[in-house]
Amino acid sequence: MQAPARIASLARSLCSLQGRLLAGLAGTWLVIVGVVLMLAWWFGKTLVDDVNLAHLRYESRLIADDLTEQINRRLRSLERLEQSLRGMASGELQERLASHQVLMEWFEGLMVTGPEGSVLADWPVVPGRTGLDTSQTEYFRMVRSAPWPYVSQPFVGRASSDALVLMLVPRFDETGGFAGVVGGMINLTRGGLFRRLESTRLGELGYVSVFTATGDRLFHPRSKFSRGPSDADADDDETLDLALVGWQGETVATSIDGAPTLMSYRQIWPAGWIVKVALPQRQVRAPLADFLGRLWWAWLTLAVMLMISMRWLVSRLLKPLHRLERQIAQVGEGKRRYLELSTNMHELRQVAGSFNRLEHERLAALNHLRDRQAFLDAVLGSTPIGMFVADLDGRLNYMNPSLLDLLGLDAAFRGRDWWGRVHPDDRPGTEDMWRHTLLTGNDFMRQVRFRHPGDVTLWLEVHASQVRGNEQPLGFVGMVKDITERRQQEALRRWEAEHDPLTGLLNRRGFERRLEEALAEYAKTGTPSVLILFDLDHFKPINDAGGHALGDEMLRRIAQVVAWEVRRSDHVARQGGDEFAVLLPSCTLKQAGEIAESLRRVVSVVTVAHEGKVYSITLSMGVTSLQDGDDAIETILARADAASYQAKADGRNTVVLAAPDDDLIDSLW
Repeated sequence: MQAPARIASLARSLCSLQGRLLAGLAGTWLVIVGVVLMLAWWFGKTLVDDVNLAHLRYESRLIADDLTEQINRRLRSLERLEQSLRGMASGELQERLASHQVLMEWFEGLMVTGPEGSVLADWPVVPGRTGLDTSQTEYFRMVRSAPWPYVSQPFVGRASSDALVLMLVPRFDETGGFAGVVGGMINLTRGGLFRRLESTRLGELGYVSVFTATGDRLFHPRSKFSRGPSDADADDDETLDLALVGWQGETVATSIDGAPTLMSYRQIWPAGWIVKVALPQRQVRAPLADFLGRLWWAWLTLAVMLMISMRWLVSRLLKPLHRLERQIAQVGEGKRRYLELSTNMHELRQVAGSFNRLEHERLAALNHLRDRQAFLDAVLGSTPIGMFVADLDGRLNYMNPSLLDLLGLDAAFRGRDWWGRVHPDDRPGTEDMWRHTLLTGNDFMRQVRFRHPGDVTLWLEVHASQVRGNEQPLGFVGMVKDITERRQQEALRRWEAEHDPLTGLLNRRGFERRLEEALAEYAKTGTPSVLILFDLDHFKPINDAGGHALGDEMLRRIAQVVAWEVRRSDHVARQGGDEFAVLLPSCTLKQAGEIAESLRRVVSVVTVAHEGKVYSITLSMGVTSLQDGDDAIETILARADAASYQAKADGRNTVVLAAPDDDLIDSLW
C-alpha cells in the first residue's frame, strides 16, 4: 500500500506549480546543454572534417611528389643509359647493361630492343628473353608511336609471379630515327618504389592506394596488386572515375558499408598513376565525440547539484502562490466571489487585484452577451431574408423561419435535408464548392435549383461567409434568396435577343453565332456543315395585295414548313424580310442538296388567300459547304448568297450548289 501512495504523492508533486517550475528549469537546462552540444558537434565536425581534408591534401601531395620524383629519377637514369648505348653493336649491348649494375637498386631488370621490337639484350640474363618479340605489346606500340618516356600497365612476372611495370625510354640512331626501346622492370611487390607508403600510418582505418590510369590497383597496404579497385576502393567508384580522367582534389564519399570517408586524390603525371589517401569520417570525428561525451556528463552532474539548491529556494518562494492557487480554485467553484489574499509580496497583490477586476468584467460581459444573444435571436426570427448558420464541418445548426418557409421545411429539419432537395444536375458542383469553402474559408456563392415540396423548382442564390473570432474561425453564416422570377426574365431576354418575333426562328444574330460555332468545330475536328440561303420568289405581290398582314402570314407558314422539314439538330433562321437561312451540321453537300430540293417542293405548295385569290411562292436557293480556306463566316455567307443570286438568274424556283473544289456555281435543278 505504501508504494502506490508514494507514486501518487510523487505525481502530485510533479503536477504542482513547484514541480512544474523545477521541471521547467531542469528541462531548460537540458535543452540548453543539448543545443550547445549539438551546435558544438555540428560546427565541430565541419571544422574537424576541414582540418583533416587539409591534412589529406598535404599528405597526398607529399606522396604524389615523392612518387613523381622517384619515377622521374628512374626515367632520367634510363635516358642516360640510352645515350650511352647509341652506336653500339648488338653484341656490345649485353656488356654495357652489365656495367650498369648500380641500376639494379632501382630496377628488377633491364632490357634493350631493336626497332622492330625484338629483345637484343637483357640484364640479369633470363633464358629465352633475348630474341623475344615485343612488337605487339602495348608498351612497345605506345613508345614507337609517341617516342617519349612511358610507364607500362602492370603485369605479373612469369618467373617471380610478382606485379611488375616497365619504365621505357625510346632509343634513337645517329640520324634521330627510332631504334627501339630501353626498359627497366620495377617489382611492385618487393621493390623499393612504395617502401615509404608501407610505413605511412593514417590511424587505425586510414590507408593509401595507388592506381594506374586504367583503374588497376598498384598498391594497397592490406592487399596485393589486382585488376580493378579492391573492396576498400570500390566504395567511391564515381570519385575514382573522375580521378582516372585527370581530376584531383578532396571529397567526402560513401564507403561500401555506407560510412562516409574523407578522400584525397593526386595525379602522378609521368607514370599516369593516381594516389588516393582515405580516412574514415568516424575515425576523424571520434576524438570530438569523446570530448563532447565527457562534457555532457560534467554538465549533467552540475545540473543535479543546481536542481537540489533550486528546489529549496523555489519551495520558499512559492508558498504565497499556493494560497493564491487555492483561492482561485474556490472562485472557479463558486465558493467565493473575489480573491482576499494577505501577503507582503507586492507582485501577488497586483495579481490578485487584476484577477478581481477581470472577474468583475467577465460577469458584466457575460450578462451583456446574454442580452445580445436574445436580441440576435429576435432579429433572425423576424427578418424576411432566409438565413442559416453552419459549423466548421458544414453542418447546418440553424435556419430562420423565413428560410424554412422558403424551402418548405419544418422546424425539425436535419442538415442533410437541404442537400437532398438540390436539383441532381446542380448537386455535385454545389457540394464540391461547399467543401472548398470549408477547406479554404473563402466565400460560398452559387445559384442552384431547389425542388420545393409543392412540385415547384425554385432558383436560389446562396451566399455564405466565414465568421472569424479574435484568433480562429467560428463557423459560417449565409443568406438564401429566391431568384426564380429573375432567372425566368433573363432566359426570356436571351431568347428574344436571338429569335425573330414573327416566326419564332433564329434571327441574324443568333444564326451567325451558330455558324461561327460550326466553323470553329470544322477547323478543329473537320466536322462538315452546309449552309443554305434562300429568299422568296414573287413575295412582293402578296404584300401589295394584302398588305403586311398577308405577307406576315405567309412568312409564318413558310417558317413552320421549313422547321418541320429539317432535322432537330439543324438551325433555321429568318435573316430579315423574305430571306431565310438553314445551317445543317454534320451534313455533306450531296445530302444538303437533297434537303434543299425537299424544302423547295414543300414550300411551293404553301398558299395564302385574299379576296378570293390564292397566292403561292417559290424558292431561289444557294447551297455551300464549309471549306478549308474559310476563315470567317462572311466568306461562307457570300458564297451561299452568290449561289442564290445564280438561282434567280437561272429562272427562280431552283437550287444551285457552290462547288467545293473551284467555287463554280452548279445548278442542279
